[in-house]
Amino acid sequence: MYMLNDSEAAELLSFLTPATRPDIKGHATSYILGLSANRDGCRFLRTKPDFIAALFALTSDPSIAIAKDCYHILINLSAEETLHQVLLTDIGVVPTLLKNLKDPQYPFSDQICTILSNLTRHEKTCKTLFKLLQEEIGLAHLVDMLCTEGYNPHAKLHYLAPLLSNLTQMPDARRFLMDRDRCVLQRLLPFTQSQASAVRRGGVIGVLRNCCFDYANHEWLLGNQVDILPFLLLPLAGPEELSEEEYEGLPVDLQYLPEDKKREEDPDIRKMLLETLMLLAATKDGRRTLKDKNVYVVMREFHRWEKDPKVTTACEKLVEVLIGDEPEEGMENLLEVDIPEDVQEKLKAADKEQQELQAEEERIRKQQEEEQTHTRQE
Repeated sequence: MYMLNDSEAAELLSFLTPATRPDIKGHATSYILGLSANRDGCRFLRTKPDFIAALFALTSDPSIAIAKDCYHILINLSAEETLHQVLLTDIGVVPTLLKNLKDPQYPFSDQICTILSNLTRHEKTCKTLFKLLQEEIGLAHLVDMLCTEGYNPHAKLHYLAPLLSNLTQMPDARRFLMDRDRCVLQRLLPFTQSQASAVRRGGVIGVLRNCCFDYANHEWLLGNQVDILPFLLLPLAGPEELSEEEYEGLPVDLQYLPEDKKREEDPDIRKMLLETLMLLAATKDGRRTLKDKNVYVVMREFHRWEKDPKVTTACEKLVEVLIGDEPEEGMENLLEVDIPEDVQEKLKAADKEQQELQAEEERIRKQQEEEQTHTRQE
C-alpha cells in the first residue's frame, strides 16, 4: 500500500482544519478513512499524532458526513492496541467522548460506544478509561443509559453492553454492579434474551460471566435477590417435551416452553452462557443449586441439538461436573484448586485432541452431506 511522503502528509494535514472548504475537507477525511481500514495505514497514522488530533477536532464539524468519517476513523484506530496510548494519553480523547455520550441528543453516540468498547479490551487501557469514566460520567449512569429505552433517539447504544463487559474485568466495576443495596445487576438480566441485538445480548452475558468469577457472590447470584439461573438457562433451552418429574425440578420460567421456542442463535454467546454456568458450578453451593434445579436435563437436550464443536465441548465439561462425584474435602471450590503443571499440560493435550477429533467428525459429516446432495441431484 502506498504511503504518503512527508510533504504529501503535510499538505493533507493542512486540509484537516475547520476553515477548509467542505468539499476538500471531505476528500481528505475520506482518504484517511480508507487508510485507517488496514493495519499498515493505522501504523502510519500512529506516527502522525497531529493527524489524529486534527481528525478528533473534526468530529464536531458542521458537516455530518465529515464528522461521521472522523468517528469511523477513530473506530478503526481504537481497534489497534498499539494506538490506545496515543488516543488516551497523547490526544486525550476520552473526556470529550464521555461528555458527548452523556448528551441524550448527540447523533454519534453509537460510534462513541464502539470506540470506548475497543479501548477497554486490554487491561492497561481499561484501568485508565475506568478511572476517567468514574470521574466524568459514573458507572451508574452508564447502566442507566443502557437500560433506559429511547435514552437517545439517535442511537441504539447496543455497544454499551460490551463496554460494560470489558469494564467488569476490573474488580471495582464488579463490586459496584454487585452492590446488594443498588440492584444494578438485576436490571441487566432481561437483556440476555434481547432480540434487538446480539451485541447487546453478548455484552450483558459477558458482564454476568465476569461477575461469576467472584465466587463469594455465587450464593447471592443464585438466590432470590438475583435469581440469575433462569436468565442463563432460557437462551439454551429448546421446545423439547420432558417428563413430569423433570419439569418439576426446573425453574418455573423453563417449564412447559412453547413449541416454537428457539435457542440462542450465536454460537459464541451460547459458549459464554455455558462458561458462566461452569463458573457457578465451581463452588459446592453452586453445584448443589444447579443439580437441584435440574440443569442437567436442559444440558442433555441442548447437547443433542448443538452442532458447533467448541460449544459441544463446553457443554460436555459442564455435564461432567454436574453428574460427577463431589470433589474430596478441601477441594470443593474448583476456582481455588491449584492444578499441577504436568496435569494442566495433559488436560490441554486431551482438550486439543478432542477438538481435533470433533473437527474431523464435522468434516466427514459435511462431506457425506455433500455427497448425498450430489447423488440426489444426479
